[in-house]
Amino acid sequence: MTRPLALGLLVAGILLIIFGVSATDSISSDVSRFFTGAPTEKAVWLLIAGMIAGIAGLFGLGRRVA
Repeated sequence: MTRPLALGLLVAGILLIIFGVSATDSISSDVSRFFTGAPTEKAVWLLIAGMIAGIAGLFGLGRRVA
């Protein structure tokens, strides 16, 4: 994995996590949490995708290119 791609994945992961956290604080997520006990699926998927992209970006930046 090239460094620009890894850096892009890391930045995208951070942004998705930020959007996911803000989605969990939304009114629709509060309503969903009231009835189901869990935030909306959109918020959960944003957080999951952000974590996966962030981990892939960190892994790509941590690898040495031979």
